Amino acid sequence: MAVIRLGTCSWADEGLIAAWYPKGVSSAAARLRYYAERFDNVEVDATYYALPHPETAARWVERTPPEFTFNVKASGEMTGHRKGPARETAFALFRSALEPLEVSGKWRGVLLQYPPWFVKSAVAKEELVAAGALVAPLVPLVEFRHRSWLEEEERADTLSFLERHGLAYVSVDAPRTRAANVLPPIAAATHSVAYVRFHGRNAKTWNSRGGTSAQRFDWDYAEGELAEWVEPLRRLAAATDEVYGLFNNNNQDQAPRAAAVLRRLLDAAGIAATGGNEPEPAAPTLF
Repeated sequence: MAVIRLGTCSWADEGLIAAWYPKGVSSAAARLRYYAERFDNVEVDATYYALPHPETAARWVERTPPEFTFNVKASGEMTGHRKGPARETAFALFRSALEPLEVSGKWRGVLLQYPPWFVKSAVAKEELVAAGALVAPLVPLVEFRHRSWLEEEERADTLSFLERHGLAYVSVDAPRTRAANVLPPIAAATHSVAYVRFHGRNAKTWNSRGGTSAQRFDWDYAEGELAEWVEPLRRLAAATDEVYGLFNNNNQDQAPRAAAVLRRLLDAAGIAATGGNEPEPAAPTLF
């Protein structure tokens, strides 16, 4: 039975800096160490916009415990959101920038979040197979943003295709709408690693233009909404070796607060989990 490893999508969002980190936890080093005391994994999303210098990735390694895990979002050039160099070059630049992370063994997977115009087709399937090969041996974590992949008549084919090619399906919690770029909340595993991203359910802002990421994913999860995921997570834990639950509702401190609620629910259900709890206070010493 896998342990559910909770975390957030970024540890350095403006909202977290403003609302979650205590006074005095103000440097980049202090923030990552504080985060790593409360969560044992994180999703790095800033890489979608720009690649870090390898020295920055090396500092992430130095500032986190040996068992800490990073999953990193692919750059926009890798997933077709932006024009850039040839596919192989874009993937190579990405891995080169993050080489210290990979060498450390702390880098587990690459989040390949495809755009809404990445519609299910034979050509799209070929793209997925190629991407999986280019990130190996890292885990290719595939998140779709067009519901053609998960329509009822296509669902079984999509999931079996991902499984055959060693691609990990990313389950999502998102607004409950029929918009073409919103997938249903299907908890599925096509790899030994299961991955769930919690985007919040703000249907009003999901497709708004010109807003910030914090506005788009502005959602305070109610306990009942997170309770809906307890049994699906139990099933994922029974079917896989690793399960990650990452919160992307990133206005202010919504993500770590939601993680804490889900952690309490998992604990109450007897499901092993990490993250979302305050660390035990250090034992006092005489010196």
